[in-house]
Amino acid sequence: MLLLDDLARTKSELENAYATFENMVEPDLIDASIYEVKAVQMRYQFLLARVKQIEDSYTKNPLDASD
Repeated sequence: MLLLDDLARTKSELENAYATFENMVEPDLIDASIYEVKAVQMRYQFLLARVKQIEDSYTKNPLDASD
């Protein structure tokens, strides 16, 4: 599934962004690393929410008309 591949790739990018941040010593580069971490975190959260939404739609009982 493409979405799960994107999620796994984004998780790897997030780990790399954290590692980069931890090794920064220049103030300007620290700021850039913070923005990078935040951007990747937001993408990861978005993808994770989409995966959960899709999983919920698969597990929903189609005979349940209460929604």
